[in-house]
Amino acid sequence: MTAVSVIGAQGKTVDLPEEIFAAKVNVPLIHQVVVAQEAAARQGTHATKSRGMVRGGGRKPYRQKGTGRARQGSIRAPQFAGGGVVHGPVPRSYEQRTPKKMVRLALRSALSDRASESRVALVDRFGWDAPRTKDAVALLGALGLEGTVLVVLSRTDGIAARAMRNLPHASTIDAGELNAHDVLAHDWVLFTDETLPVAEDRDAVDALAERDDSAADEVTDAAETGGEA
Repeated sequence: MTAVSVIGAQGKTVDLPEEIFAAKVNVPLIHQVVVAQEAAARQGTHATKSRGMVRGGGRKPYRQKGTGRARQGSIRAPQFAGGGVVHGPVPRSYEQRTPKKMVRLALRSALSDRASESRVALVDRFGWDAPRTKDAVALLGALGLEGTVLVVLSRTDGIAARAMRNLPHASTIDAGELNAHDVLAHDWVLFTDETLPVAEDRDAVDALAERDDSAADEVTDAAETGGEA
């Protein structure tokens, strides 16, 4: 854990996990992941008609010789207006392969970059009874967040999402969809106590893995014993 100053509703500071908010910023990795995300957002439905798809042009426009002009076989050839397109775009997918490990590391680098500039904010919870835009404006003003703000919400923060959807300088995102692209596209990242990322307890993970391995060994032994019987 590392102590990082985080703006809170009561002016408090919290300790952010070092693995997430104090990691080494890997700029090439962030660039690769962000480019892949933007490429995946492309529809890829662009298409043009070749000379075989354009209607008309079945008759030879004029005879082969004797006219003094270049020979032509169809008025739908690419050099004519209204003709087919040569090597035009065809429908395709722009998706790039990005392993989950790369996506997670890019997100950690982006969050660490914002934390290094003290641009991570935190509130306990919103606690609004009704979605009012003026409440959202008052909250962001009280926190002193200037510029664009990315508000990370949980699925239970529907009122807060509706309150902030009309703010031109604020965007909301579900905590499970947080990504490096949106983090870097905003000046500030605002978390709640519920959506703030926490470091994984490696000891607990290792203990769970050992328990699963032991259970698997027991199942294997039981199967072998039953087979011999």
